[in-house]
Formats: sequence, structure tokens, C-alpha cells
Amino acid sequence: MIITSLLDTDLYKFTMMQVVLHQFPGAQVEYRFRCRNPGVQLAPYVNEIRAEIRSLCSLRFQDAELAYLSSLRFIKSDFVDFLGLFQLNEKYITVQALPEGGIDITIRGPWLHTILFEIPVLAIVNEVYFRNTRPVPDFPEGRRRLDAKIALLQQPGLEQLRIADYGTRRRFSRAWHEEVLRVLCARLGSRPGVDAEGQFAGTSNVLYAMKLGVRPLGTLAHEYLQACQSLGPRLRDSQIFGFESWAREYRGDLGIALSDVYGMTAFLRDFDLYFCKLFDGARHDSGDPFEWGERLLAHYRANRIDPLTKTLIFSDGLTVPRTIELFRRFHGRCQLAFGIGTNLTNDLGDAPDHVPLQIVIKMTRCNGQPVAKLSDTPGKSMCDDEKYLAYLRQVFEIAPPEPPCI
Repeated sequence: MIITSLLDTDLYKFTMMQVVLHQFPGAQVEYRFRCRNPGVQLAPYVNEIRAEIRSLCSLRFQDAELAYLSSLRFIKSDFVDFLGLFQLNEKYITVQALPEGGIDITIRGPWLHTILFEIPVLAIVNEVYFRNTRPVPDFPEGRRRLDAKIALLQQPGLEQLRIADYGTRRRFSRAWHEEVLRVLCARLGSRPGVDAEGQFAGTSNVLYAMKLGVRPLGTLAHEYLQACQSLGPRLRDSQIFGFESWAREYRGDLGIALSDVYGMTAFLRDFDLYFCKLFDGARHDSGDPFEWGERLLAHYRANRIDPLTKTLIFSDGLTVPRTIELFRRFHGRCQLAFGIGTNLTNDLGDAPDHVPLQIVIKMTRCNGQPVAKLSDTPGKSMCDDEKYLAYLRQVFEIAPPEPPCI
């Protein structure tokens, strides 16, 4: 089995799932899979992927895992009780081969019972693909590259730069992911069982946070704010509704807002003085990160908020050199955090058969209504209804991008 624990997923899946349990337990959703790499042949492995998903659906939370979740201050006891009864159901997910060689993955059902599919299914697709196309991985090269990244981070003047692992969904394999995390723990300051200050801040992966004694990291993802397009009182107020519903659940905890569901301009229109004070900061996930950071700092100053009291999190396709550039631009002007994904967990060489897969699973419908993300990066938007996408752009005063919605 590729996935052996339901904790082998990102923390924000649990934090969002808790909100769903308490505030939107009847919501029905649909997710669709997309591979952004042209020409990747996944169809030959569709039976392997189905078998791994079947195994995933046999898993239950173990007592030790539930006890760990109970230890997190923002996880509530009734949610842990629910997880004690929880099991993913194979009837909600279909995997089909496509004639051109790709695959279609569709997830349909209650949001509460489908939200945990995304991350492990993406990890399954990655590992099945690479164990077939790269049966003899170049782990020595991967280790050399990891050593080089650590050496860059250990340069003088970067002692306060802290990185986190955000790489579960696109990792080369589960075993390689764990090796990378153990090396980062050992060499960048965090030690098992010790909440020591070091350059490695933690991981979004809850299983490895538990196993290695590091901090689990994450708040919310795009799907939460997308679902609010259907669940809120009116479309124009869906972002505000999402932030207010989140704050009602966590009462000031987990206070990082996601800024790019409707683009930065629309985010700043809604992120008024109230939200500037209520939330601890925001996360960047599309568009130019330097421009985003400057605009957010200016927005805080315009609202008479000291940027030094706020955290900017960067997490969009980061490499270590880009992380260092961002640190040098914004260090001393605000608090900073950096989440590095694919470049940590799937960087074993430049061979053509080892290009990391740019795969996603995105929510496309909630309660029968289309939902969408209007990204600041062309090509990252995903919607199955062009008329709805045009209406969404009109409501939020967003010009259409050059590439069409896929």
C-alpha cells in the first residue's frame, strides 16, 4: 500500500473538515482531476491506481492517531469522535482511462465524506506513475540536490529564514518523502520530540508531524472559499462569508487568509480593517510573489496596521533560491514563512522521465452549482462552466485572462 494511514495528508484537510462538520454538514460536492503536463500517459496505470484507492478506502483512524489530533489545540472533541467512525467510501470516486492516454478522476458525494480523498489520491497517482516510469530512481542525485539546498539555507545571514514542507501531494514516493523530512529535521534545527527553533519549521503532513515530533502546519485551501460561492448568502459576499465562517469556528486561531481565489485585487477589496486585525496574515499561491508582498504590506499600512505584527506565507512553486530572494526582500518588514513542496519532495534529477507531475484535484461544483478559482497565474484556474466563470469575473470585476478555462 502506498497510503497506510489516513493521517498521511495535509493538516488543512482536517481544519476545513471540522468546519464542514460544524457548519456545512449537508453540502454535496464534486472534484475533478487535472494533469497540467502535456502528453503524460497515466492510462496504462489506471488499474494500479484503482487498487491503491481501494486500499485507501479500507483504512480507519487508529487510537494513537486520534489521540494526536486531540492534542492539537484547535481540534475539537466531537470532530475527533466523528473521525473515530470515519472511513473513505469507494463509491464516491471513479477513475477512468481516457482515449488519448490520460485519466479522469471524479469525486462526487457529501463534502464531509469526500474531503479527505484529494491529497492521498494525488500521492497515489504520483507514486504509481514514477514506480513504473522510473523503476531505478537516482536517489544519490536527489540526496546531492537536497544537500545543496541545505547548504544554501545555511549561508550567513539566513539564520531566521524558516522553511516548511508542503510536498505531500506531488512527492516522488512515501519513502523518499520521509527521508527528506528526516534529513531536514536533523540538519536544519528541529529535533524529534523537541519544539526547537531552527530553520525547519515543520510539515503540512500530519502523519510525519506526529512521527517526527515537528509542528503540523496549515489552515485552509481554495476549495473552502470556492464552496462558499454556493453556501454563502450571495456570490459577491462569498469571500467575506468564508472568512467570517472560518473565524466563527476558530475564534482567532489558524488565522492565515488565502488571497488568490478571486485574485489579489478582489481579495484586498474584501480584506478590510476588520479582517486585517482579525487574521494573522495571508498566504500567496499565485501571481508574482514580490508584487503580492508589496501590495499586502501597503494594504496593511493603509489600514494603520503594523506589518511587523503580520505574517506573509509564500507557497507557490518555491525553490530554495527563490525562497532566499523573497526572504531578503521582506525580512525585517513583516513576519515570514515559506512552504516548499515539489522542489523538496520530487527533485531527483533532470531526466525527461523524471519531470514532476503538475497534477491537481479541484472542487468544480458544490450543491449542484459550479464553483471556480480565478487565479493570478494563467492556467491555474479550473472550471467546467464557461458561463459561470464569466459571471464570476463580472461580479468580482476581474478581466478575463488570455488562456481559456479548461
